[in-house]
Amino acid sequence: MKMGLIADIHGNAPALRAVLQDLDKRQDIDQIFCLGDMIGIGPDTNEVLEILFSRSDISIITGNHDEAVLALLKDEQHPRSHSHAREHHQWIADSMDNRFISNLERLPRTIHQNINGHNVLFTHYHIENTKLFDHISLDPFSNIVEPSLENLTALFKDSEAELICFGHHHPLHFFESETTIYLNPGSLGCNSKPIAPYAVLDVSQVKIEVSFEKVSYDNTNFLSSYEHLQVPNREFIIKAFHGNQRVKF
Repeated sequence: MKMGLIADIHGNAPALRAVLQDLDKRQDIDQIFCLGDMIGIGPDTNEVLEILFSRSDISIITGNHDEAVLALLKDEQHPRSHSHAREHHQWIADSMDNRFISNLERLPRTIHQNINGHNVLFTHYHIENTKLFDHISLDPFSNIVEPSLENLTALFKDSEAELICFGHHHPLHFFESETTIYLNPGSLGCNSKPIAPYAVLDVSQVKIEVSFEKVSYDNTNFLSSYEHLQVPNREFIIKAFHGNQRVKF
């Protein structure tokens, strides 16, 4: 079974379209897994959700930004840990089409699958079993650890999965122990260059193979939209999440 793996789109529709087009060209992908944080940061909220929810071959889990925006839409408590992003999340919530609320509400936080005899976990990031159903305001996701085999082994010590796929931390992760592969394909939508990364998994009964792919795309209009739409905190966002790429107006 071959699967596409994408994470942390963060409201970047042109990057998502480029990756899906690349995956579709292959004609050998059985399923695509999206590891959360579809929205937040980038302004293409409705475009991204429309693309994802319109396809039957994409399995989606929710991320912390998705849930924080959803909390505002439902008049629930916004996480204090995300207070620095509240104005931005409110802007995202105000611009989001309400028809997507029910789609977001139905999303799970984790997907466990047995694929050709291999136990696979898909999650946005580690969550302790006792916090799996906690509201986002209670900060259920574990703190990010520096990427290393030792740190990830300790973080996911409560999981028996042979392959653990996650996002949240934007750099690519690939670590392998004798029993477990820890895989983060990197943020699809937040990059210092007009490049969108993703991964392809080939899971057979014999082994698990991982390849890392990336596709170039034109991000000119996407970057300029931050200014045109007056996105809150846009100067910080472009510097922190897009490598301070600039567009001349």
